[in-house]
Amino acid sequence: MTETQAKTVAALAGKPRFLALDVFRGATIFLMILVNTSGPGAEPYPQLVHAKWFGFTLADLVFPTFLFAMGNAMSFALRKPVATGPYLAKLFRRGAVIFVLGYLMYWFPFVEQGANGWEWKPFALTRVPGVLQRLALCYVLAGLLIRWLRPRQLLLAGMAMLLGYWTILLAFSPPGMAYDKYANIGTQIDLWLLGPGHLYKKDGGFDPEGLLGTLPATVNVIAGYLAGFAIVRSGDLGRTVRRMAVIGGLLVLAGLAWSPWFPIAKKLWTGSYVLLTVGFDLLLLSGTIALIELAGFRRGSRFFTILGRNPLAIYLFSELFVTILHLIPASDKDSSYEAAGVDVFQAIAPGPLGALLCAFAYTMLCWAVGWWMDRKGWILKA
Repeated sequence: MTETQAKTVAALAGKPRFLALDVFRGATIFLMILVNTSGPGAEPYPQLVHAKWFGFTLADLVFPTFLFAMGNAMSFALRKPVATGPYLAKLFRRGAVIFVLGYLMYWFPFVEQGANGWEWKPFALTRVPGVLQRLALCYVLAGLLIRWLRPRQLLLAGMAMLLGYWTILLAFSPPGMAYDKYANIGTQIDLWLLGPGHLYKKDGGFDPEGLLGTLPATVNVIAGYLAGFAIVRSGDLGRTVRRMAVIGGLLVLAGLAWSPWFPIAKKLWTGSYVLLTVGFDLLLLSGTIALIELAGFRRGSRFFTILGRNPLAIYLFSELFVTILHLIPASDKDSSYEAAGVDVFQAIAPGPLGALLCAFAYTMLCWAVGWWMDRKGWILKA
């Protein structure tokens, strides 16, 4: 760490943590669970389903926003000076723990019914990439860059990563196949490195959290860090928020302008998609700060901070418990979750509304677990 960086970090150490950032992160977790657990029995609303390839929906904003929020949190976690050795040890340890938790989540429940009774689920057929795995890799890569680069250098590094990713896709994919789901160089790397057995099972050999996509996804983390850095060092919060909103709007326009050449695609994590999502996140964060920190409207904020304080634990619970519900048979339905979705929520409100109500009920169950953990003072830290 340079002398200038050390002085800046020391100056930020006394700054309070903004409530708006915790609300922003909690709202992201809430929407993430809502999107991931749509009730069975009917198709969900189109905006709550990821775009099949090119295009953009509300659901496509969730994951990059979580990366952005992680970058925000890093800007506060790094306020106090830390020696390089302990910094790197914590960075790699936390990244490794998150990665392993993600892998175990996909391996869960670890056993399956075979011809000779219960057997271990084979490692050769367990997915290695995933949401938490990408979070872990982005966290480590962003942490290394943040450690040794100043804010302006981080901005340039982010631009280089987006352009570099675009160049790699165009230069190393077969001619005309840079944006093809199965032929692009990212998919070929995943198939060569991991094999189809370790990739996403529902997309025929393509994994939306593949290795190469880590490069542009890290830019979402860096953007979140720079936003948090600007907030905590701000002498005039109102001016900073206004500037953040303007930059957010410009990035949305830049992402749309780039899209004819580099299409917006969450599953490919294209550069235009990064600009678009960072722009939306800056607009949302600036609005949240203006409402909570500047206007002083804090009623109901604890609902989201409960989720924001324990995001890893609540996300893991949401994924593991719904898996358990899908494994438990119920009457004439394949699973308990299907029975709840069809027999209860589709009976109350047939169609997409019933699917949304089912997901909302499950999300509130996860919130209740977060509330209970908050009362106990339990926080899961990697």
